[in-house]
Amino acid sequence: MTQKAYVIIPNWNGARWLGECLDSLLAQTAQAAIVVVENGSTDGSVELVEKHYPSVHLVKHSKNLGFAAGVNSGIKFAIQQGAEYIALFNNDAVADKGWLKELLAAVNKYKAIGIATGKLVSFDKTFYDSTGDLYTTWGYPYPRGRDEPVSNKYDKAEYIFAASGGASLYKAALFNDIGYFDEDFFAYNEDTDISFRAQLAGWRVYYTPKAIAYHRISQTGIKGSGFTHRQTMKNLPLLFWKNVPAKLMPTILPRFTIMYLALFVGALKKGRGWPATQGILQMIILLPKALVKRRFIQGRRQVSPEYIASLLTWDLPPHTNKLHRLRNIWWKATGREARHEA
Repeated sequence: MTQKAYVIIPNWNGARWLGECLDSLLAQTAQAAIVVVENGSTDGSVELVEKHYPSVHLVKHSKNLGFAAGVNSGIKFAIQQGAEYIALFNNDAVADKGWLKELLAAVNKYKAIGIATGKLVSFDKTFYDSTGDLYTTWGYPYPRGRDEPVSNKYDKAEYIFAASGGASLYKAALFNDIGYFDEDFFAYNEDTDISFRAQLAGWRVYYTPKAIAYHRISQTGIKGSGFTHRQTMKNLPLLFWKNVPAKLMPTILPRFTIMYLALFVGALKKGRGWPATQGILQMIILLPKALVKRRFIQGRRQVSPEYIASLLTWDLPPHTNKLHRLRNIWWKATGREARHEA
């Protein structure tokens, strides 16, 4: 039986990289339909696709809908076409020829696997961008292995907490079960959110080191605008309040509060106090809606809080020195040993 796979590429003014991205996807050893979600680009991206890639489907929008709403429109298009598997891929990345084939093999390894992810490596192939994403007991998601030199450290196929939206594969049945990406996130952390929701609903996320893609890291962000700080301060509480089971709140909420305040202070020191404040204000407006979503998500939960706890990282991410110092203060205040949080 022929597998129906679609690859969705959200694009906003990415014409300079889009051709190389599409070339790598059209050269895959596993066949797939390619969909570019055009988020109101003004740099000739549409003309590039229409002229040079006539086999690629275009889903056009007049403005930038953000990552979540953009990919949702592509996912819905793919499902309407009968897609069984839907991959997401960044427009500033290129895929190894076997990338899609390996993800399809991984997602079909067991029935419960709903998401498969692989190695996302820097474009110069020297260090990792992500080898799957983790969520900590401090309410802080992060990409495993980021900025570490490429090695054999992450060569083991295994279950993982979450998948990066930059280069991962989803079963269409998963979206039919738990819904689409949360458009209130706009961008950042929406991929961790959908993986968290999937885990709560009984799906699994699987990492395969054989699926490799190369990413021009941070090329598509909005630089110098405070965008990252605004989105971070808005989205981290939405991710937390929607998904963390009530039984885990006493463990995670105090840590999350400390971490969140530390992030705000850090934004102030970097001159990003206003964008961070905007993010907090937007979060407050969206929080009642998130709590309604929480009721639905937790009401459909198929796994125990203990199972979710077993998936969490009981520590802070690396390279967060200030947060590590705060963690040590927390340990002293709560009488925990500084070597481990368990």
